[in-house]
Amino acid sequence: MTFAAMFFYLFATLAIGSAIMVIFARNPVHSVLFLILTFVNASGLFVLLGAEFLAMILLVVYVGAVAVLFLFVVMMLDIDVAKMREGFLNYMPIGMAVGALLLAEMVLVYGSWTIAPEAMKLIVSPIPTGDVTNTEALGLLIYTKYIYFFQAAGMVLLVAMIGAIVLTLRHKPNVKRQNIADQVARNPKTAIEIKDVKPGQGL
Repeated sequence: MTFAAMFFYLFATLAIGSAIMVIFARNPVHSVLFLILTFVNASGLFVLLGAEFLAMILLVVYVGAVAVLFLFVVMMLDIDVAKMREGFLNYMPIGMAVGALLLAEMVLVYGSWTIAPEAMKLIVSPIPTGDVTNTEALGLLIYTKYIYFFQAAGMVLLVAMIGAIVLTLRHKPNVKRQNIADQVARNPKTAIEIKDVKPGQGL
């Protein structure tokens, strides 16, 4: 067994174990921590594949931003796990039926899966020949061959963002809102009100 194979099995085992613990951990904070560990091991697998850029993006974006944001949200919400699990047994038969169906599909796919002899020759290498870094190779591939798919994915994310804003944005009539134009147009006459207070009297 080579040195790279040992690290592959190490990262893969830790990633699978951490992903399982994300589901089975009783504390939501522990689930987020196991999710961060899963991302770290997945980035290690990307490094072994020669995709250093994807590994760094996974660490910076998902571990450094998304997972930490999940952690802060879970800690701030103070989720009552006992209340969430009320009525869990009522959905147990449906969950077990769906899980058995997915397991049967995975067994059928695994049983009928074969590797073609010419499959390795048909795989397109992510790093082209020459002195090209992994980041430059990904850029050349995304912005040339897959440019339309990349733009379509961006449009889907844009529509999802606009939909989330429209669904969550509610204008309440009794809430004071900032008006930039009125603030800029203010002058001393409208901003200051002079009161003539007589001696011995309050405002």
